[in-house]
Amino acid sequence: MASSFETASVPPRLRRVSTESLTPREISAIRDLLAAAFGSDDEERFGEDDWQHALGGTHFLLEVGDEILTHAAVVERTLEIDGRPLHTGYVEAVATAPNRQATGFGSSVMAEVTAHIRDRFELGALGTGRHRFYERLGWQKWAGPSFVRTAGGLRRTPDEDGYILVLATRSSRPLDLAAPISCEWRPGDVW
Repeated sequence: MASSFETASVPPRLRRVSTESLTPREISAIRDLLAAAFGSDDEERFGEDDWQHALGGTHFLLEVGDEILTHAAVVERTLEIDGRPLHTGYVEAVATAPNRQATGFGSSVMAEVTAHIRDRFELGALGTGRHRFYERLGWQKWAGPSFVRTAGGLRRTPDEDGYILVLATRSSRPLDLAAPISCEWRPGDVW
């Protein structure tokens, strides 16, 4: 079976765009893509807080012609591992158009995201239940307890345990995957 890369009449193009450089048309197309990919189930739906979390960094867009088919964003965060702060490229809003999933588009975008994080950050991180997709690109499941840093101190986030993946870089190795990990507080899903 040929992939969409081979059968597309127009070859796919992968672009990096800062949030500030996104056009209104691109923002609308990305929001539509995310809504379609995540669906309308209340548990999985891509909401406004999720969109806000994806802003302020670098967007990776895979396009065929003028249609955005895959999106991922990398935003800067500071995660702490066992109290050690690490400049982290945090991955948000990863999605491929439902009719183009399982074609290699998502893998291509995430390979580019992974390389970007390894070049520019001490650590990569993301929250997901789809471990196998990311693990084949070098991401690892965090085995330690997770926390959020608040004005009142550390607060446990046990519902996130087992859903956080990290990407080690030259400056973060070696990582103790069983150590406590924490993120800064933000509205919506903190992880």
